Amino acid sequence: MRNLLFLLLLAVLPSCAHDQPEESIPPVVVEEDTIEAIVDEPQIEEPTPPAIMQWVATWSTAPQLVEPHNCPPAPGLGGNTLRQIVQVSLGGEEVRLRLTNEYSSVPIEIVGVSLATALTSGASPDIDEQSTVALTFDGSPSITIPAGGVAVSDSVAFTMSARHNVAITIQYGEASSTIVTGHPGSRTASYIAKGHTTDFSKPTPTEHWYNTFALEVKATEECSAIAILGNSITDGRGSTTNQQDRWVDNFSRRLLANPATAHRAVLNMGIGGNCMLRGGLGPNGKDRYLRDLVLQTGVSHIILFEAVNDLGSSPNGVETARQLIRIYEEIIAVANANGIKVVAATITPFKGNSYYQPHREQGRQMINEWVRTSPLLHGWIDFAAAIARPDDPERMRDDCLYQNDYLHPNAFGYQLMADAIDLGLFE
Repeated sequence: MRNLLFLLLLAVLPSCAHDQPEESIPPVVVEEDTIEAIVDEPQIEEPTPPAIMQWVATWSTAPQLVEPHNCPPAPGLGGNTLRQIVQVSLGGEEVRLRLTNEYSSVPIEIVGVSLATALTSGASPDIDEQSTVALTFDGSPSITIPAGGVAVSDSVAFTMSARHNVAITIQYGEASSTIVTGHPGSRTASYIAKGHTTDFSKPTPTEHWYNTFALEVKATEECSAIAILGNSITDGRGSTTNQQDRWVDNFSRRLLANPATAHRAVLNMGIGGNCMLRGGLGPNGKDRYLRDLVLQTGVSHIILFEAVNDLGSSPNGVETARQLIRIYEEIIAVANANGIKVVAATITPFKGNSYYQPHREQGRQMINEWVRTSPLLHGWIDFAAAIARPDDPERMRDDCLYQNDYLHPNAFGYQLMADAIDLGLFE
């Protein structure tokens, strides 16, 4: 404003030579109403540039070839309708869905897919019918996913809040119910209804997910995802079915409640019975970390928390620990090369479980010492201390035990684990 007033005064000054006496310059008079008009002139605000938007995975699960006892129950998938409930982390207004047939040896035919707001976190198949939106794939409502293939839907307007319950409803054409790509440890009920229908009044429930891989949301550029590599402790064995109280869920809620981290999604890539090196259930961690961590959409951070099944089946805990650390270092190098920060967590105690042997405990201690001291890591989380007995740190606290197996925490233990995480690592 001062600059504008100065320019007005300058405009009314007569031109004069440099050698003109000062007293020869006539006085300048500016009317009061002119000054008021200048002062009161409305200021033109610069337009706010549009936000830069990007895709970020807000929910994902680690796929595998489903074991026979975890395959879809009758009436099966082929010719029927499957409704699966997932709870996202970040909200948004535009989404797309990733489906997978990666581990199947036969194609699957998808007749139609829709999204809707689920009225529960899994306890029922009920949805808000008015919220339903149909998905398309390159403009078509149907798609055939070849054996080993994946499919990404077109984006669609669909409003979700943070920790929103979303129902993914898939109508199948030809599809196997014995050679299936899925995720057995959903800890959440899915529902199968006969035929191509919207009637889920008498469905068949099953606590598994099939053919779903990720739900992605259009988010602002500061948003990103934290992908977590783990086994059944991350997958949530010991948590409460349909309550979404795994340590990963509790961690997500803490992030969202903290303004400095409310822009972080959390992706649970745990597989029950999984190993990092060899054996176990599902693809090994060393074989899946690119897909599940590094190549996930919008990942900025990784948490490594996988070793207990490798140690628990090892004939030489110390050597297994050395191999695990080498894989950790490989993942860190690949992640850092892709601009991703890596955090690791200490391996929780398992004394009292059949896994326990002194040499395996020695291996656990080696890994945990590396986690606490490695300069390669962005940071670390002490899950072991969070749920260990103070008087016997090789053993889990009694009030954290799930079915007294001395390996898996219960829902209370998972809350303690989430509370032990320094959110500052993810700001």
